[in-house]
Amino acid sequence: MNNETILVVDDNREIVYSLAELLKYEGYRIETAYDGMEALEVLEQKHIDLILLDVMMPRLNGLSALMKIREKEKIPVIILSAKTEESDKVSGLMLGADDYISKPYNPAELTARVKAQLRRYKTWGGGTPGSDEDMIVNGGLVLDKKQRLVIVEGEEVKLTAKEYKILELLMEHIGQVFSAEQIYENVWEETADYAVENTVMVHIRHIREKIEIDTKNPRYVKVVWGIGYKMEKYGQ
Repeated sequence: MNNETILVVDDNREIVYSLAELLKYEGYRIETAYDGMEALEVLEQKHIDLILLDVMMPRLNGLSALMKIREKEKIPVIILSAKTEESDKVSGLMLGADDYISKPYNPAELTARVKAQLRRYKTWGGGTPGSDEDMIVNGGLVLDKKQRLVIVEGEEVKLTAKEYKILELLMEHIGQVFSAEQIYENVWEETADYAVENTVMVHIRHIREKIEIDTKNPRYVKVVWGIGYKMEKYGQ
């Protein structure tokens, strides 16, 4: 049973209900609001650990509410936005949102993002870090180490065992550059020889084909020319 309270804010009552039921099933306590003004009122009255915040709402929209929330609160905020509202996602992140979820959302992805944000917040806040170390979330990319699942923008993708281990290595060390030799020795657990560069390159290409929307302009797995490969932190 979780002790955290999540505030779900959306003017669509069906979405609020479905999110509330999903998160209650995960053990969270739930507060609800149907526009930005109501969300601010709830924050004044209740202790909230995380907010799921829709963008398009009457009275006070999500981005305006986020600005006011950030004047007082550092708690995690995850923006809910339609896939067509790309500018809202960017604006939300610039205004201080911690993450975003595209609607229609994938339940497994949403709960993974919620757990990751709560865990990060506890760690940053000096509290006891969460015991759930099985989820790694980077933008729309989620790696579930316990179930060995990879979810991209809400859709599960199938990786081979070697592809999964390469992706896990890169996601566990976001921003760190690994040479082909380092990747080979970590994943294959053998001493690298002159032929490993091509082997690793082929596997990286296959990973990109599965997790990147545009393989020519990858968002996640980047080549650092002359050195190796790294997982780019989303939003940088």
